[in-house]
Amino acid sequence: MASTSVSRVLPASPQQVWDLIGGFHALPDWLPYIPESTMLDGGLVRRLVTPDGGVIVERLLAFSDAERHYSYAILESPFPATGYVSTLRVHPIPGREDAAEVLWSGCFTPAGASDDEVVDLFTTIYRDGLEALHDTLANRTL
Repeated sequence: MASTSVSRVLPASPQQVWDLIGGFHALPDWLPYIPESTMLDGGLVRRLVTPDGGVIVERLLAFSDAERHYSYAILESPFPATGYVSTLRVHPIPGREDAAEVLWSGCFTPAGASDDEVVDLFTTIYRDGLEALHDTLANRTL
């Protein structure tokens, strides 16, 4: 099994960040490459559509509003990986009320590609996603 994680300090309080990203179906609010999220199975599954029409189906595994994190598994995707589980978590930064750190991590088994290729793929997705989140929050606070 392979894994990767990316973190980013963001220009908003932990609660402001969580208010934006904490909903399991909130990806279209901050992630440009996921413009559509449809709730299935009472909200425990999300069907995501990419700008080019690709479909990703994910199931919520764990959620804590108090601890500001959720974990999910990919059920269907075009990615060369199986057994994918990821967590999105918001951390406070001691002594800073105007900033938060977001950690996006995942573990998976590469399938049809090397470990390095799949790690690089998800690292890029996480990095670009957190960059988009940073830009969304920076534009909101102007």
